Amino acid sequence: MSAFVIAARRTAVVPRGGAFRDLSVEALAAPVVGALLAAAGLEPGAVDEVIISNAIGPGGNVARRVALAAGLPERVAGLTVDRQCAGGLDALLLARALVLAGLAEVVVAGGVESYSQAPERRMPGAAAPYAQAPFTPWLERDPEMAAAAEALGRRLCISRTRADAWAVESHRKALHADLSGEIVPVAGLARDDFARALSPVVAGRARQVSGDVTAANAAVAADGAAFVLVVSERVAARARRACRIAAGVTRGGVPWEPGLAPVAAIGEALAAAGLAAGRLERAEVMEAYAVQAIACVEGAGLDPSRVNLKGGALARGHPVGASGAVLAVRLFQDQEAGAGLAAIASAGGIGTAVVLEA
Repeated sequence: MSAFVIAARRTAVVPRGGAFRDLSVEALAAPVVGALLAAAGLEPGAVDEVIISNAIGPGGNVARRVALAAGLPERVAGLTVDRQCAGGLDALLLARALVLAGLAEVVVAGGVESYSQAPERRMPGAAAPYAQAPFTPWLERDPEMAAAAEALGRRLCISRTRADAWAVESHRKALHADLSGEIVPVAGLARDDFARALSPVVAGRARQVSGDVTAANAAVAADGAAFVLVVSERVAARARRACRIAAGVTRGGVPWEPGLAPVAAIGEALAAAGLAAGRLERAEVMEAYAVQAIACVEGAGLDPSRVNLKGGALARGHPVGASGAVLAVRLFQDQEAGAGLAAIASAGGIGTAVVLEA
């Protein structure tokens, strides 16, 4: 028994304060859900469940709000998950589990994030809001994410020059990519609008965030939504196109070194799928920070020439709870043969990897 992805769509990814700044999460997500079902040739009544990742929103059941806004039946309860950056891929894996257990045949899974509308949050008694929620019980072992990326780069001897070069290449690939088949127009925007002609010279002048981590080699906070349709074998048999979810793994690692957490998840996912890294046709790896992406690609033994072929988050932006789902959408759209991988690191030392087979 297997579960399949038969459609995948997303909004553009827009840096915080941009074209999506006035849109609620349901206004971002509902058009994508509608387009997803249309692409699969399914009616709203076919959906059994909606699983949505949301990391920095105001709380409540975002998935329920999106389901109702998208015109899905009232019986669809919706499930909202928070695994920070990894949540979008984890939503896909939860959908797969429901299908394999025989509890659902059609599940909308993915993520939505509005950094622009994120509420201020304060610890009790604090004079100012916090920028980063605690990810471990130990303050001394809970670094700010940019600082954690800087420390990882130092430990693995990944220079700023290499990180900047990775960022330059991400933008170059994104500028030449045709993503029209996966992006649903929302607020008049039908393309990612952050990619630019970044050069090593411009990157070298970028504002320092933490040591060698700069505004050029770190992804910007962003708004966006992305979803895939996960279905049973019976439903997939009638679909125009399907990719089997061959394997998926989420693993915790060293909490204060989150950038390397996907390496173990990638290894286990490939083993479960019976694949060696060299057999992957392509991989979509999260680029929250260039040093983190480099560390994951090298640690997992991936071929860099097959990674993020149309650019990554450095050239798009990082809509936290939706970022993993963006990777899944990207992978499905271009996975025409063989096997592909989507992998992401998450705050608190968590990594998720998913293998799709065309």
